[in-house]
Amino acid sequence: MESLSIILAYSLDLTFGDPKWLPHPVKIMGDLINFLEAKLRTDCRKKISRIKGAILALVVVGISGLSAYLILTFMRKINPIAGTFAWIFLAYTSLATKGLFLHARKVVREVTAKNICAARKQLSRIAGRDTERLSEGEVVKATVESIAENTNDGIIAPLFYLMLGGPTLAIAYKAINTLDSMVGYKSKKYIHFGWFSAKLDDLVNFLPARITGLFIAASSFILKKNFKDSFKIMFRDGRKHPSPNSGICEAAMAGALGIKLGGPSTYQGKLSRKPYLGDMKRVTAISFINEALTISFVSSVLMVSMGVILKWLM
Repeated sequence: MESLSIILAYSLDLTFGDPKWLPHPVKIMGDLINFLEAKLRTDCRKKISRIKGAILALVVVGISGLSAYLILTFMRKINPIAGTFAWIFLAYTSLATKGLFLHARKVVREVTAKNICAARKQLSRIAGRDTERLSEGEVVKATVESIAENTNDGIIAPLFYLMLGGPTLAIAYKAINTLDSMVGYKSKKYIHFGWFSAKLDDLVNFLPARITGLFIAASSFILKKNFKDSFKIMFRDGRKHPSPNSGICEAAMAGALGIKLGGPSTYQGKLSRKPYLGDMKRVTAISFINEALTISFVSSVLMVSMGVILKWLM
């Protein structure tokens, strides 16, 4: 039954994405983080900020996971069918396959129309970096990087935890990922307060990111891209990145497309001298974004297929 539920949750995400009218858990998590941050981030001393940052993360993850567990338990007591529907709904809200596709396609549309300012704005919705001064080629490369990273954060990792511990664990993962995206920066504001959220995100993404990298390489083989380079560059350049996880996904994508990703970029006004990943074998083109989206989609299908097979075998 869980195998069918995973397929249905994934299908719902592909079909509907994240409708604006839906009270999405990530939006609720974001509001909770903002509320608690205002209460806790009142002391700039290093030790105190770190302790309060850890409290923030533990409270948000605890409330999120517990809420999912209580909803499932309550709905199952009402009716087993209601419990199944709740399982599928919560699982569906933990995924972001269509959302990633829609946002990236908006970047493609604006770049194609030569609306570079609008393209930068659309990119900012899926990328954590500063986008205001990026050139057209940099916008394309940054979008490809975001697709690679979000293939893990928004699709593979939630599916991994969904298969491991159901919606409760998947929702707890989304809380960790949301914390990292909001406070896990090495800026003056969050260098201490967000350290625990950032480290926790690194920990929970360690295995999923490597699964993502392997699936990106496998997808490049299925799609007749550069499988050998995807695999080689993932191992050659993946560990050069400041993030122990993002670099794996981005390097695999760079190799698959035959392009160079990474390099210096700014986050909240602070320059990050990230290394380059991959080899520039092709001239930068808008088509890179669509190619990356196709690889991301095939990777998600492989992950769902693997999960369903494992559930049947268990």
